[in-house]
Amino acid sequence: MGRFHKHPDGTEHEHHGADNQGHLEDQVGAGGHEDQVGAGDHGDMSGYQTGPERVVVLERIFGENDRLAAANRSTFDAAGVTAINMMSSPGAGKTAILRQTLACLPDTTRVAIIEGDIETSLDADRLAGYGAQIALLNTANGFGGECHLDAPMVASALPRLDLATVDLLFIENVGNLVCPAEFDVGAHHRVMVYSITEGEEKPLKYPVMFRSVELVLVNKLDLLPHLDFDLPLFLRNLASINPAATVLQVSARSTEGLDLWYDWLAEVGQR
Repeated sequence: MGRFHKHPDGTEHEHHGADNQGHLEDQVGAGGHEDQVGAGDHGDMSGYQTGPERVVVLERIFGENDRLAAANRSTFDAAGVTAINMMSSPGAGKTAILRQTLACLPDTTRVAIIEGDIETSLDADRLAGYGAQIALLNTANGFGGECHLDAPMVASALPRLDLATVDLLFIENVGNLVCPAEFDVGAHHRVMVYSITEGEEKPLKYPVMFRSVELVLVNKLDLLPHLDFDLPLFLRNLASINPAATVLQVSARSTEGLDLWYDWLAEVGQR
């Protein structure tokens, strides 16, 4: 069965994967509505249906996610935790930046990480040993191998964290420039890590992601002399999509610019 996700700009696209008990769309898509959620094959659209019933199913899916996201946020607020949803394409450098962050933040800042990936514990292992609590979420285990985290997934990880001893929670989302932007997970802030190896045009090609964040960390700046990358053009493209976004130019390898990132974290942590 295909699953349709709705973008904030109103467009929709289909995800394929097995449905699993406990996943958001199992919770709200039951009751005989599967044929309205999508066709099973990419090439056969005979089962594809549109109309009011399908819209109702989508509204229920996103409405339930938003309800659970609000509950997550209330849990964070009650514990005095600032939660940050970190998103990017695969390989942009989220984990490398988090590793530097864990090494450089003051010892008085107590950190936890929800590590989202489809498979493996590779990124979680890279973040171990720095004193942070880590809860691994593999979406292949019980969540249909989804390309994003959603509010129920994040809620499922919270019992494995002692939030009473946490100041700052990073939710490292699955690497993807589309799906993670669609789902509120309950975080207070949305941050995107963008690698200059990805080209200047990505804000124009993936506007939903770039529009959804308040801070963009332009990473791998140490590679700029070796790439044919037009940084001013990228910044103009980004500003055309999200003129309100804060942009920090950084390098996880050389640590250039990361002090400004740490300053931003200190500021949002004082909410």
